[in-house]
Amino acid sequence: MATIPSHALRHLTLTRPWLRKISCTTSPAFSSQDPLLTYPDNSNNNDTDHTKKTTNSKSQAFFPKKNQVLELECESLAFKGKGVCKVADSGFVLLCDNALPGERFIGRVSRKKGSYAEVTKLKTLSPHRDLVDAPCGYASYCGGCKTQNLSYEAQLRAKEQQVRELVIHVGKFSDKNPDFECIMKPIVPCDVQFHYRNKMEFSFGTQKWLPKEVLHEKPDGIDNYALGLHAPGYFDKILNVDKCLLQSEPANKILATVQDNWKDPELGLSPYNVHSHTGFLKHLVLRTGRDMKTDLPELMVNFVTSSYKPEMLKPLVEKISAIPEVVGVKYANFVNVDLLYFVYMVSIMNNVNTSVGNTSVGEEEYTLYGKSTITESLGGLTFQISANSFFQTNTHQAEVLYKLIEDCAGPRGDASEIVLDLFCGTGTIGLTLAKKAKHVYGYEVVAQAVADAHRNAKLNGISNTTFLQGDLNKIDENFGKHFPKPDIVISDPNRPGMHMKLIKFLLRLKAPKIVYVSCNPATCARDIDYLCHGVMEQNIKGCYKLKSIQPVDMFPHTPHIECVCLLELC
Repeated sequence: MATIPSHALRHLTLTRPWLRKISCTTSPAFSSQDPLLTYPDNSNNNDTDHTKKTTNSKSQAFFPKKNQVLELECESLAFKGKGVCKVADSGFVLLCDNALPGERFIGRVSRKKGSYAEVTKLKTLSPHRDLVDAPCGYASYCGGCKTQNLSYEAQLRAKEQQVRELVIHVGKFSDKNPDFECIMKPIVPCDVQFHYRNKMEFSFGTQKWLPKEVLHEKPDGIDNYALGLHAPGYFDKILNVDKCLLQSEPANKILATVQDNWKDPELGLSPYNVHSHTGFLKHLVLRTGRDMKTDLPELMVNFVTSSYKPEMLKPLVEKISAIPEVVGVKYANFVNVDLLYFVYMVSIMNNVNTSVGNTSVGEEEYTLYGKSTITESLGGLTFQISANSFFQTNTHQAEVLYKLIEDCAGPRGDASEIVLDLFCGTGTIGLTLAKKAKHVYGYEVVAQAVADAHRNAKLNGISNTTFLQGDLNKIDENFGKHFPKPDIVISDPNRPGMHMKLIKFLLRLKAPKIVYVSCNPATCARDIDYLCHGVMEQNIKGCYKLKSIQPVDMFPHTPHIECVCLLELC
């Protein structure tokens, strides 16, 4: 079991009053006694160097116009990684993608949203503080690693502060409370900041996304085909990617091999066109696991196609299976000494998705090479992972996360407690707690995930678990009649958080402990507010006390944050 890094124990806090200005309430724009620094509308002029300052000596609220060009300074990062900026000498808040703390830049107002606006960065005037060189050449374009050129320590400060302010302003927990600093824990960093993802999904497309500086090249035909990641804001344009620093090196070797061969005219392969709904190749999904016997990485390649034509994929399958590093485990005898070549087992799958949607999950699945699953170890257990299984995408940091969850749950270990695992997925959390519980009941909406949970329990010889399929957003008065009252509730919802029906159920259930695991600190703060403080408008009383909230950095260089919250019955 992994331990929490010792340097995670420092406390990273800043003060950022801006959140009050952009909360979900319809607060008015803020006025300033100082002159406003603004720029005229240059929507038809790309030359920002000749922008002129205008001032207003009268005290008034600042309301920017769409396409207005402004000089801005980024103060901090908001949730989802947008830069929080303000007009000089003004309190009005604007949000900007790819703007980082301390950066001064020229931006154009692209959208107004009540008490704040969004801007598009046109030109950097002075770089941000904590500047570092981004090692990835795609970092400025792909949108996946928005903060790669921000030092990791600064990333951690920003993420911790986001959680802190959401807990205060959305969760309504006062930082003036003497217990608040004990409740709000310092963020747990990730020791591995690159090559940590065990799954990456790339898309094939007929329209290659290009930076502005090379738009004049206008490629056509095969030259306009691309395999990579969707360009931010575009569903039909693909940023061609030859290597991703977030996935494993063996996975990058496979990506490079596919890139070198898939556009060969002799193969007759075509990318899927999202407009005409024609073409064959939709997605390339790469997963990395680990063989439990050899401790060597296992790779799964999943081609998602619009139809089942294995003969068309055969040349790519042969190319991949011939890569020296990924052929499989081989031994060679040299002077009576067995030498292990540094090679990997491979599974090559084909998911067939005939729908016009952009999903990588197919209606049918075929094994083209090797076996249909790979394995991974987590929390001392072995998990089989199929092409469409959900599994924590950062295995290393998931060990840290699950240790925190178990510490919060605090099972007595005498096999006397009932655990209710909500949004259980493939059962990874519940199975890690089963060894100390009397019984674990898990609920999950995805049928395949429930099937995987049953298989994982059997694989690990665990018999005190029950996994059921059910939509927790549509529970009725009968929910809860199929299991005894739990001592511990684990809730790990997706980004929208918990439905009010489920929150009402938990308030009626009154389990002694709830461990809330969240990938969205905004909805997490909202839900723990309901559980602790109730909902006055619906005459719902809260009955829990927040004991701790622990931010965890699961995905360095991205805006995503995980939180583990402990609530105890009052």
